[in-house]
Amino acid sequence: MKRLTLTLSLLALLLNQTPAQASPGAHGPNGEHLETASGATGNSASGLLRLPDGSVNVPKLAQRRMAIRTVLAPETEASATLELPARVVQDPNASGRVQASHGGRIEAGPRGLPVAGQTVQKGEVLAWLHHHAEPYAEAGQKALRAELQASRQVAEQRVQRLESLEGTVPRKDIEAARVEAQALVTRERAIANSLDAREALRAPVSGVVARADLAVGQVIDARDVLIEVVDPSRLMIEAVTPDVTLAARIASAQLSAQPGVKLQLVGAARALRDGVLPLTFKAQSDKAGQPAPLAIGQSVTLIVALKEQTKGIVLPADALVRNPANETVVWIKAGAERFIPQPVHAKPLDAKTVLVTQGLAPDNRVVVQGAPLIAQIR
Repeated sequence: MKRLTLTLSLLALLLNQTPAQASPGAHGPNGEHLETASGATGNSASGLLRLPDGSVNVPKLAQRRMAIRTVLAPETEASATLELPARVVQDPNASGRVQASHGGRIEAGPRGLPVAGQTVQKGEVLAWLHHHAEPYAEAGQKALRAELQASRQVAEQRVQRLESLEGTVPRKDIEAARVEAQALVTRERAIANSLDAREALRAPVSGVVARADLAVGQVIDARDVLIEVVDPSRLMIEAVTPDVTLAARIASAQLSAQPGVKLQLVGAARALRDGVLPLTFKAQSDKAGQPAPLAIGQSVTLIVALKEQTKGIVLPADALVRNPANETVVWIKAGAERFIPQPVHAKPLDAKTVLVTQGLAPDNRVVVQGAPLIAQIR
């Protein structure tokens, strides 16, 4: 009995000191086995734990709580993609600017001064621009007005005298006096209007006020941009590329991290600007009657799909995470409770999917949901 007890004790001690072996199953992109000794001892591998070799042990119950989902990633062909820097610009056919044609002072319009975000209609008076002249020019206009007023009064009195002598005075003299008096009235009215002139600042298009730099009593100069009006349902995306042949190879385009926006290629410029070629896309919302969730001047990333096909494995973008070395990795399920990080090279296909070109084999079971949670296990 003593020998049996000693034998059982030694056996239990050996079992506790035996390294936990990883579950078999997965192969690397070159066919190598991914399972290796985990290095965990005792019962430490029975819970959530990052093992010394970088793999992670996740029990079944924890996998259900974390909503871990995996798929077998088959190799397929997909369109090659490129990422281009871009920005949101206004459609020149659905936007406009209100500028001052001369210097003056701002006065409020019928609905007050416009503010950013206000809806306006084409031709609506947004503000008034009261003209102000130089002191010497204004004094000269007032002197001319007084002179014309005196001349008008003399001409009207002459017309009255000639009309009282009608029949003895030739009719042509009476008509000439009337014309002269009417001309003086017109000139006097024009000078008076120029002294108190104000210009209506009207909306050039129907849309939303994107910018309004106005205040009551503000003095402005000629050609100052006062108001910008845009149609939020008609925006454009301007991307740039150094490749002058790219426009002819584009099959489709999407915005990264901006769902709900459809893009249509309008064309490419025929002249380089700062060493790059501008590409213009028309942006529209997927939902009819609603503007796209974009703002003019916003910087965006454009993902263009080319007509060429590239072999790889298509995965959701959420399957990619970063390891402590800042490498792009995916998590491969190597056993029932073991997950291994695998560095990969990936290209974005659209806003939600990526194409892995290196690092995965077709028989790998890849985590497509819950990968960020696994990466946080320490």
